[in-house]
Amino acid sequence: MSEPGATSAVTVHVAADEGETLWVVDELMTFKAVGENTGGAYTLTDSLVPPQGGPPPHIQHREDEAFWVLQGELEFLIDGGTIRASAGSFIHVPKGILHTFKNVGSTPARFLTLLIPAGLEKYFEEVGKPGTDFSSPPLVEQEDIDRLLAAAPKYGVEIKPPPEP
Repeated sequence: MSEPGATSAVTVHVAADEGETLWVVDELMTFKAVGENTGGAYTLTDSLVPPQGGPPPHIQHREDEAFWVLQGELEFLIDGGTIRASAGSFIHVPKGILHTFKNVGSTPARFLTLLIPAGLEKYFEEVGKPGTDFSSPPLVEQEDIDRLLAAAPKYGVEIKPPPEP
């Protein structure tokens, strides 16, 4: 990403095939803007998730989160309600709200995620694995899940058990 400690916003251009890319469990996240170059205002990622993929239910206590679905179909579970979101859909989740999503389509889903303010990218850096190729995801092992759960409180993230089927 950028130099640690930089705090002022700068003009940023990240081409379509550029940006630091990390696997966070089964989500391939490409960082287009991070706090170091937005003055801490926001983080923006371009993500791909395989069919049936998605994060566990969680609450972010520090960031609002917005999703813009570019391709595929995601099903969001937000504070007990369900929203199906296909390409072109926009979802805003205020901080403090329990939420998750799942790719319910048969092809990879691609979406932009805006996190306001920035900072959660540090969590993803801590728990993610470098990667650039969506066709060869790393194995998700118990130690990856343990690292995700252990680091979450440090970043104001509360991970909940998945809902009963």
